[in-house]
Amino acid sequence: MLRIAIQSKGRLYEDSTAMLREVGIELDDSKRKYLSKSGNFPVEMLYLRDDDIPGVVANGSASLGIVGYNEVAEKGYDVEIVEKLGFGGCRLSLAIPKADEYTGPQYFEGKRIATSYPRILKKYLEENGVNATIEIITGSVEVTPAAGIADCIFDIVSSGSTLVANNLKEVEVVLQSEAVLISAGKLSDEEQAILEEIQFRLESLRISRGKKYILMNIPQAALEEAVKILPAMRSPTVLPLAAEGWCSLHSVVDNKDLWEKVRQLKAIGAEGILVLNVDKIIL
Repeated sequence: MLRIAIQSKGRLYEDSTAMLREVGIELDDSKRKYLSKSGNFPVEMLYLRDDDIPGVVANGSASLGIVGYNEVAEKGYDVEIVEKLGFGGCRLSLAIPKADEYTGPQYFEGKRIATSYPRILKKYLEENGVNATIEIITGSVEVTPAAGIADCIFDIVSSGSTLVANNLKEVEVVLQSEAVLISAGKLSDEEQAILEEIQFRLESLRISRGKKYILMNIPQAALEEAVKILPAMRSPTVLPLAAEGWCSLHSVVDNKDLWEKVRQLKAIGAEGILVLNVDKIIL
């Protein structure tokens, strides 16, 4: 049995549980418990505050954790990043009152900066030779300039709408963050085998992201050119049709390239083009 610590609520909880279900790990969180076991996979979930997860993984109370990289960097525990998970993207940024003119990092000299991430901020200030007062705030950091508690802030930014609502503007991105799978590197052979199975399943998700399955009828004479347009992961699938001189071509394409590929295929005579979502790709 392998224990995974995940956030107990919020967007990261929702995205983490959705990802686990997508790789076939059943979770019963209809009656939320502090600790719950999967019904079909040898893992159990430990539900915690996000800032507690790195420490719990580091001390061995959980084998793995799913948490924002910002929390890993802030806490400084001896854990390793096993996987970047591709969701929960945000950034840690410095923001100042909208009316102020920003002149670079030296703007913060002598300023009071409110933050919930003093460790990361301290490192940034030291690297830039800036002397500033760090005001540690665990609540709504963005309101501190208006309340006279601080001159500016260092906080998580996603869309930036909260900054705008509080008459602030983002001026320096210090750290890019996303959800990561972490470990303290002290897994038993059984736990390592379970982790490798999870990684195998995650890889199939990663490969399938942004992909579409495309199939069409194409004249046999245009097949060579069509294969150049749709090279696929190894080679497209080609099947004969009952109609003489025609075949069916199947492949996988990046969603960002889909419409350009369709345009090119139509130009060489492709018909009956179907585009389907890709659930998982297993190599």
